[in-house]
Amino acid sequence: MRKIDIHTHILPPDIPNWKERFGYGGFICLDHHKPNCARMLRDDGKFFREIESNCWDAPARIIDLDRSGVDVQVISTVPVMFSYWAKAQDCYDLSRFLNDHIASVVAGNPNRFVGLGTLPMQSPELAVRELERCMRSLGLAGVQIGSHINEWNLSDESLIPVFSAAQDLDAAIFVHPWDMMGQERMEKYWLPWLIGMPAETTLAISSMIFGGVFARFPNLRVCFAHGGGSFPATVGRIEHGFKCRPDLCAVDNKVNPSSYLGHFYVDSLVHDQRALSYLIEVIGERRIALGSDYPFPLGEDEPGKLIESITDLPQSTKDQLLWKTALDWLKKETTDFQVARQ
Repeated sequence: MRKIDIHTHILPPDIPNWKERFGYGGFICLDHHKPNCARMLRDDGKFFREIESNCWDAPARIIDLDRSGVDVQVISTVPVMFSYWAKAQDCYDLSRFLNDHIASVVAGNPNRFVGLGTLPMQSPELAVRELERCMRSLGLAGVQIGSHINEWNLSDESLIPVFSAAQDLDAAIFVHPWDMMGQERMEKYWLPWLIGMPAETTLAISSMIFGGVFARFPNLRVCFAHGGGSFPATVGRIEHGFKCRPDLCAVDNKVNPSSYLGHFYVDSLVHDQRALSYLIEVIGERRIALGSDYPFPLGEDEPGKLIESITDLPQSTKDQLLWKTALDWLKKETTDFQVARQ
């Protein structure tokens, strides 16, 4: 084993006309406007992103895996597909479609792909139902969820049944930022992706800590994208606030926030040697897993290159970050994969 990349995104090659099916718009569709390329469009025609065939084509992904020395990809949908804003039953139908596709990709290449499903989180009852199907019928390793669910932060009591089911089902959870706060003030410079995403992830971690989610579900295996966002750099401030204003911060959980360092996982996608070294110091190497955000431009072009570039890291630490932590989070063994590279 050399590398397991826990943060990659995939789409089906063809997406139904959800607007026609559901009777209202806002959903993403694909326009295959030229060979090996497609535009992700909202169904009103508004452009979202251009993607290439490696976003939907498994053989194309495997070529990239072999080129970059990645043994296994953990695949999950593109966060814009969460569609938590939609009617719950419609999001349930969309989630099932996406999850069936992810399961089919894994089934076709079980040595190279591990799947994470998506859930209609705006309806915890339906989310639990689909989580059970993901784990018991589709053979997925867990689910990807957003950093918030519309007006609910991840501390909201409405979401407790989902976290309870995830612990009972031994499902890994990957939290990815989406629908970033303050976007109306960040229209220029791609700031929702540069500034909003780290803030969203910090909000998600802090909500789960202060809301007592980790305290209630100590065996829940949660990993946060993008190195935990701004949380590792601001945990000192968060802890200080907890101590100086417990009347405001410690209303639902009396445990010091820093006590949860090492309890949850983060990926390695921080783009900077100094940041990664600090992350190892704060979070610990056993809770950091390689994540590249493949196949998108804000990700790491050569998955694992940042980890490998830090010359004073012992090889044992590099191995931990490159693949061992991923196995722990996924509850997998190296024997689950027999990789034959091209």
